[in-house]
Amino acid sequence: MAEEKKVLYSAMQATGVLHIGNYYGALRNWIDLCEEYECFYAVADLHALTVRQDPAALRKSARNVLMMFIAAGLDPEKNCIYFQSHVPAHAELSWIMNCFTYMGELNRMTQFKDKSAKHSDNINAGLFTYPVLMASDILLYQTSVVPVGVDQKQHLEITRDIAERFNSIYGDVFTIPEPYFGKAGARIMSLADPTKKMSKSDENPNGCVYVLDDKDTIIRKFKKAVTDSDTQVVYSDTKPGIMNLIDIYRSATGKTVQEVESEFEGRGYGEFKLAVGETVADSMAPVRARFEELSRDKAYVDSIIKTNGERAAYAAGKTLRKVQKKVGLPERIR
Repeated sequence: MAEEKKVLYSAMQATGVLHIGNYYGALRNWIDLCEEYECFYAVADLHALTVRQDPAALRKSARNVLMMFIAAGLDPEKNCIYFQSHVPAHAELSWIMNCFTYMGELNRMTQFKDKSAKHSDNINAGLFTYPVLMASDILLYQTSVVPVGVDQKQHLEITRDIAERFNSIYGDVFTIPEPYFGKAGARIMSLADPTKKMSKSDENPNGCVYVLDDKDTIIRKFKKAVTDSDTQVVYSDTKPGIMNLIDIYRSATGKTVQEVESEFEGRGYGEFKLAVGETVADSMAPVRARFEELSRDKAYVDSIIKTNGERAAYAAGKTLRKVQKKVGLPERIR
């Protein structure tokens, strides 16, 4: 009898178009994980509601993100790719977990402080309890491992704290998730300001390269990338713009820093930026082509949404029923 796979869980925001940082840093590295883990990948549309959204735009964006998961190479039969909002257990468990989370813990979350500063006109309770919903997302599937970057470490820590607190009262209900440090994707920075992480919300349109940008647009953005007054393509902390471009080129080609430096020795920034732009555009071309195919096949995408939503709901429901019973909620008559 085959050993049951451990569960790996991750999610991406439902808003905006995914950029090359999402692709090189995460998506591409998820493709082979299904051989070792049972993988759940959510489009986090409930999380998006902490900021006011245009309803039609959110629905379109969420569907596009789900299609981009598939276009990037994730097999929807081997991986459970679904909308968070299609599994009511996320919200139900989140309420229960709120009752096992302390105000002081949430007050320490840096993301609440950052988002409150950006959206000072809409500091809502959902923004404050966002980490509890994130914890519930993870715990619902008895998740063993969660791929984490620097930005997510604090969220995984509070998830573990909540789960351990609940388990200490009611027994071993939740699996305590561990961080997953697999194949590391490069941390891709903004082309307009290489001291900041590339972001879908970058105010400078030239700072972010989107997966669905056409070749001309990608090359134009790289030609405008901020560098420095030097001309040497060298990987150095004193040259953040060039470091970022080297990291992007390495992500697209698989080459080492030394190989990139040797390749462009004496060739100048202009030639280097053009080469990076062309290489990235070429690596994005099959993803864009697959996305366009999916966009034309509504029935296929709808079938994935339905099947994987049901699959996620079934797995989540088992945990939710166990939690409801432990805390004393009346059993549902089926």
